Amino acid sequence: MTTKERSEQRIVVIGAGSAIGRQLARTASAEGAELVLAGPDLGKLKETAGELTGPWRTVEFDITDDASAARLADETGPFDHLVSTAAVPANGPLAALDPADVRRAFAAKVIGPLFLAKHLAGQAREGGSFTFFSGVAAWRPAPERTVMATTNGALAFLVQALAVEIAPLRVNAVSPGIVDSGAWDKLGDAKPGFLRRIADTNPARRVGTADDVVKAVLFAMDNPYVTGTVLHVDGGARLA
Repeated sequence: MTTKERSEQRIVVIGAGSAIGRQLARTASAEGAELVLAGPDLGKLKETAGELTGPWRTVEFDITDDASAARLADETGPFDHLVSTAAVPANGPLAALDPADVRRAFAAKVIGPLFLAKHLAGQAREGGSFTFFSGVAAWRPAPERTVMATTNGALAFLVQALAVEIAPLRVNAVSPGIVDSGAWDKLGDAKPGFLRRIADTNPARRVGTADDVVKAVLFAMDNPYVTGTVLHVDGGARLA
């Protein structure tokens, strides 16, 4: 994709305040795209916008709310690609799961993307795409991650169904593994050892970076012969 070609694109990034969403926005902006930055925290979106070199606008958006998706469609207008990194995890032992948290997790990963397609598919330009985020937990379930595994797995099937229903608009998912994007900083001094253990067990012998994931997203956006597919960016973790 040349800078001139990217400069003719409008890209919607939902979750643009997250580390990966921000990296995607920076990369696409540097290549000339116009960005629509969407998410629940306008402060974070404006922080992202401050790092962009091209045109942008921000839209407050709640992926768990159907009416919010309709408003996003109204404010976005015609676009080329939509990417959603949104997730609202509901982790913990089964006995302690809160029903409201579980519903929000499904709303963010499954119901929200469904209604994004409902409201915005008709506004995508020829050659456009949707890219959603799944995750390695669907292929490598772990205790206290049952909701995460299930929602990510459901999304993988959703992109297949949407790819058929709203064709020729393309729909794909990116499934990251452990990525050192800042999310693991909460581990404090334990973080280096945790990442080292992950790297030692991954076939790729490393953990991921935000840029690794962004490259996969750009591939899903730009390759016109890829749809209904999950791109695994996990260093082979699902095989370990």
